[in-house]
Amino acid sequence: MDFGCKRIDASELIKCTFGLNKTEHEIFTFLLKSKACLTAAQLGEKLVLDRTTIQKAMKKLFESDIIERRQNNLDKGGYVFFYCVKKKKLIKEKMTSIIKEWNDLALQEINYLFND
Repeated sequence: MDFGCKRIDASELIKCTFGLNKTEHEIFTFLLKSKACLTAAQLGEKLVLDRTTIQKAMKKLFESDIIERRQNNLDKGGYVFFYCVKKKKLIKEKMTSIIKEWNDLALQEINYLFND
């Protein structure tokens, strides 16, 4: 997709919409394609990233409200979190809402610039 003077692909659109860095986007895309809920350790193994990098990225993705975290209590005490992508419909609605806000702000700026 062309936007003004810059080419924006779907990957860039997702990163920009949710303010994701390269690693966060890589994890999100992996979860989206895998269609499974995985632990931080499993993600780290599959993506060859260390645990702290995964946990930091998962915090951002969770706060962006595009993944969900499920707690599984262990028999001997403690728990482990499983992460999975929220329903695609919800993510699409969230992206659409954010992009509409951008559009409205851009139109306001245009009107301000060219207000006689």
